[in-house]
Amino acid sequence: MNQAPIEFYFDFVSPYGYFGSTQIEAIAARHGRVVDWRPVLIGVTVLKIMGMKPLTETPLKKDYLRHDAPRMASLLGVPFRFHDRKGGNSLAASRAYLWLKARDAVLAKRFAQDIYRRLWVEGGDITAAQSVAEVAAPLGIDPKELLAAIETPQAKEALKVAVDTAVSKGVFGVPYFIVDGEPIWGSDRLWMLEHWLQRGSWGAGQDFRPSPQ
Repeated sequence: MNQAPIEFYFDFVSPYGYFGSTQIEAIAARHGRVVDWRPVLIGVTVLKIMGMKPLTETPLKKDYLRHDAPRMASLLGVPFRFHDRKGGNSLAASRAYLWLKARDAVLAKRFAQDIYRRLWVEGGDITAAQSVAEVAAPLGIDPKELLAAIETPQAKEALKVAVDTAVSKGVFGVPYFIVDGEPIWGSDRLWMLEHWLQRGSWGAGQDFRPSPQ
């Protein structure tokens, strides 16, 4: 019997979402699972619904973020840099991802990984639609077709439905994982995800925290 996929909720503007994106496929593969990548907008869940400020605008927390993100990257063995871009969003990139996912889910994942890399490794822009198209082009995606597609009412509605669905499942931040009905939030809880995939329960036992790569 095929096991249910791991739902992976992400937002490109989150460094912790980026960290989750670098680990989730390998974790799933170790346990014979597939991953369903699902975009969400933390500008809706955190700012509008929860009424909180972004981490980068929250006193004390923003200083902690500056210290924590680089060390998380080091522990996971992945490249990372702060981009210092202000006022960015992932609307165009998320619409593009969903448009691609409807056509080719594997290609859409590659696109998502490249968008994350552009922002959190290269420090490039992902807010402008043209920037999103530039990321897609090397993957064989027609930039003009993508630019036209993400401006359609259908693309905008698809993202709205994706966000509403995530909220209905209790998703409030990223990365957020749902596996077999179990919600797990945060790149620092990946060890819990792996524990569940290994045991199918929360019973105490061997520590499955991943080692630095």
